Amino acid sequence: MVGILLLPVCLATAQALWLVLVRMPPPAVRVWPPLLAGVACWVVIFLLLPKPMWVYVLGHESTHAIWTWMFGGKVKRFKAASSGGHVVTTKNNFLISLSPYFFPFYAVVVVLVFVLGDLLWHWRAYSSWFYLLLGAAYAFHLTLTWEILKTRQTDITSQGYLFSAVVIFLGNALVLLAAVPLLTGHELYSALRCWLDCNHQMMHRVVNLL
Repeated sequence: MVGILLLPVCLATAQALWLVLVRMPPPAVRVWPPLLAGVACWVVIFLLLPKPMWVYVLGHESTHAIWTWMFGGKVKRFKAASSGGHVVTTKNNFLISLSPYFFPFYAVVVVLVFVLGDLLWHWRAYSSWFYLLLGAAYAFHLTLTWEILKTRQTDITSQGYLFSAVVIFLGNALVLLAAVPLLTGHELYSALRCWLDCNHQMMHRVVNLL
């Protein structure tokens, strides 16, 4: 039921993301070429070479652990292998269960490493390499997440397929809705305002239909 009620929010979020993308300021022109080049590089690797499932599973299970800590829980057991993995935690909820499907672990690692490098060694001059690696890392997240969703995942079955799909879509869309303005020089406040306006308009449409 919650998944059904959130479907209009999914549509409004998709609309807001589209509007943010088409309204990007001129500096964004410097961001997209290396970012998309990184995406293309990873897609070629994904299609032609063996899939690095151990690397993905390590990030997947690490994300479970990170979100468990964020909610005040503890990790009691951790396993990651190419055949699969699991974590045993003292706390669980739908965000902890579904976080690996919308939280781009390796893209966040790339951002943190670059921010630290810029603070210590002034890496700002190498921003093109940052965008390249970020594009590859985010494409890694999307492609391997899609690959893993082809198999039965207890994270998904425990939360229900429709609800899981809605949360995963919203999580990925909201990550992009926050990341695109930060990367391209667009105001984050404007993106948030756009998202709220789109949801407000969508709710009016739903009410009118009812």
